[in-house]
Amino acid sequence: MDSLTEPAAGVAGQLTIIATPIGNLDDLSLRAQRAISSAALILVEDRRHAQRLFQHLGVRPKTLALHEHNERALAPQIAQRIAAGEHIALLSDAGMPLISDPGFPLLALLRERQLPVTIIPGPNAALAALALSGLPSDRFSFEGFLPAKAGARRARLQALQREARSMIFYEAPHRIGETLADMAELWGPDRGAALCRELTKMYEECLRDSLGGLVALLQAHPDKVRGEMTLVVAGAPEQTQEVTDADQLLSPLLAELPLAQAVRIAANQSGMAHRFLYARALVLTSDQGPA
Repeated sequence: MDSLTEPAAGVAGQLTIIATPIGNLDDLSLRAQRAISSAALILVEDRRHAQRLFQHLGVRPKTLALHEHNERALAPQIAQRIAAGEHIALLSDAGMPLISDPGFPLLALLRERQLPVTIIPGPNAALAALALSGLPSDRFSFEGFLPAKAGARRARLQALQREARSMIFYEAPHRIGETLADMAELWGPDRGAALCRELTKMYEECLRDSLGGLVALLQAHPDKVRGEMTLVVAGAPEQTQEVTDADQLLSPLLAELPLAQAVRIAANQSGMAHRFLYARALVLTSDQGPA
């Protein structure tokens, strides 16, 4: 584990949170460059990744790895150094630190001890994707990474079924197909979405379609299932009369029968699409909670 030397006593220093490029190194601001060059110590998520940025700037700063496995242990020592007068910077591998990245335990401790913290804003994949998506951006919800396991992921998506704001997700390439398929099944294939990949890089692309359309597109073009991915999905539409009718039909059936049987009977009685009724049944059973 990295160790920290005891700094000399003095006036309080400061932690500077610095946003770094999400792909194109030229997106680093001049203010960020100056802060990186002058910091006594730079906290980085991965030294090897940070080295590429430092080489681009022509600097060789003193660094300390701060990641999810050691941040709670190191936070008191870092806070002590700031209290003693050191100016320390915090970087993540890409984008804004603390947004689905390490740093929160340290910030919570600095807040508790009332130590100075400032920020140099800059690139952020979530906001860049939202702006590119063409979906409503006046109100939105950042959901970060969904659970990796299928059951937990579907449970989280069911909980977001009625979220009316545009939603932003980060997802790994090897899971994006399953995630989109789950969303299309649980939220309906016609829900608007945009899959942004390789933002600010040479092969930047924003695929705007419905959830069902994106599922089909990735199946037809597996070459697009690669790179850093940010997914933006439209919020839930206002409840229609069809939804109200489906819920009224399903509710008494679900109270007495297993989900699959209730959906089958409702489909036969109403002529509504099985997929639509199944999605509504999942919402209703999720709202009811465990029996």
